[in-house]
Amino acid sequence: MKILRFILGILIPPVGVFLTYGVSTTLLINILLTLLAWLPGSIHAVWAIAKHYEKTGEGAY
Repeated sequence: MKILRFILGILIPPVGVFLTYGVSTTLLINILLTLLAWLPGSIHAVWAIAKHYEKTGEGAY
């Protein structure tokens, strides 16, 4: 499931963030960044997903 979230975070950034955080401010920030351009949204999604796994102690992979 972790790999799927990272792949979705790259291809469809808001979906990857939604699966990780649900409806939250992180999702809203990601939607705004994705609307500005796809690349900032993807970078933010990968960063946010990795940060989530770092905080929960599950590791990135």
